[in-house]
Amino acid sequence: MDRGPGAASVLSGWGRCPVVDGHESRSEDLPALTRDVVLTRGLGRSYGDASLPPFAGAPIAGSRLADRVIHFDARTGILRGEAGLTLRDINRLFLPRGWFVPVTPGTSFVTLGGAVASDVHGKNHHSAGTFGRHVRRLRVRVGSGEIIDTSPDLEPDLFDASIGGMGLTGHLLDVEVAMKPVPSPWIEGETEYVPDLETLLARLWDDGRTWPYTLAWMDGIGGGRRGRGLLFRGRWADADAAGGRPLVWPREITLPLTLPNWAVTPFGMRWFNEAVLLRHGRRIRRELTHPQTFFYPLDTLLEWNRVYGPRGFTQYQCVVPRRDDTALYHKLFATVAAHGAAPYIIVIKDLGPEGRGRMSFPKPGITFNIDLPVAPGTQAMVDALNDIVAAEGGRVYLAKDAFTRAEHYRAMDPRIDAFNAIRRRYDPEGRIRSALSVRLLGDRA
Repeated sequence: MDRGPGAASVLSGWGRCPVVDGHESRSEDLPALTRDVVLTRGLGRSYGDASLPPFAGAPIAGSRLADRVIHFDARTGILRGEAGLTLRDINRLFLPRGWFVPVTPGTSFVTLGGAVASDVHGKNHHSAGTFGRHVRRLRVRVGSGEIIDTSPDLEPDLFDASIGGMGLTGHLLDVEVAMKPVPSPWIEGETEYVPDLETLLARLWDDGRTWPYTLAWMDGIGGGRRGRGLLFRGRWADADAAGGRPLVWPREITLPLTLPNWAVTPFGMRWFNEAVLLRHGRRIRRELTHPQTFFYPLDTLLEWNRVYGPRGFTQYQCVVPRRDDTALYHKLFATVAAHGAAPYIIVIKDLGPEGRGRMSFPKPGITFNIDLPVAPGTQAMVDALNDIVAAEGGRVYLAKDAFTRAEHYRAMDPRIDAFNAIRRRYDPEGRIRSALSVRLLGDRA
């Protein structure tokens, strides 16, 4: 066991806000570890309070030592692994054998349990849906203490509620998922400069018809109202295009210290963005791309969240419907600016149909990820953005959220009561809960 059940820890999400006292115990024996705790936590890569205890000092389980591959069928690609097994380890083990995770977020430092609980999505949501679409079976310790095997055909309500359920339906013990066969370990990638948001969105939608992986990056500081940026698109290179080129994973380095709050400024980010665009130029760039570079550009810099300083940062991620014009989208960015905030990073993705997860985030529309350092005006800014998103029929991503109020989330998501009803069938005493569920779903602290 990595930490004894009574050992105190200082816990936070990846945004490093909020920071709380907690009791996280770790063991290779996850079924035993989850008997008397209120929540299971993976690598803590949710940005806000989703993996934090409901009150200071509440005992939670850490799954990261329960990281074994239980079974893999080389014929079908069906993988069964413990909940603490990371996408990073899965990719490094199976990509040389011709398999890759079916859906991945922008970091590989996510456990299987975390990928299910957040129902993660990625650059291929328009073509492949969320991670939960590819999950075949889950093993869950529910709040009553019982361990249940669940699938689309076995306890389907529990299965659907656990996908995207933020770990609130029970402790995920192991996961069975269908891997994706790939012809080579390399990505055939393209990047293209676009001068404004209108062109960026039009091209993003058009590219999605022929490219399985698409993403847009927007310069939210130096681009003014135009919204210039870069489009990224990719597909797995066939064996001939890869030419037998060996895949070597890049060396990871760790940011050694937390930078002071003043170290990263809008002025500095403006020039950083200028440098990125200048380096790219106005041409379309085509190249054989390492999967780490394409899927996980920040993973080689460990602890990169320290760049934002001790106050931490938040990522406001919302999905709003497609519109023929961009007035709604510009309104979101204008609201950020009106509150004196600088959007350091803006990532845009095209989302496809809603999945089966009872509380999953994606729905048809456009999702904006906006990284912002936490400041005194952050709560007011999030409130103003949520007014817009709720009025437009959108919603926010709970895995990234730290500031949404309960009334805003209820206005965005009418599924809350049905989700809580499923939870109570398996957890009548409301034992399993988190800081997020206390803040947004009415759970007791």
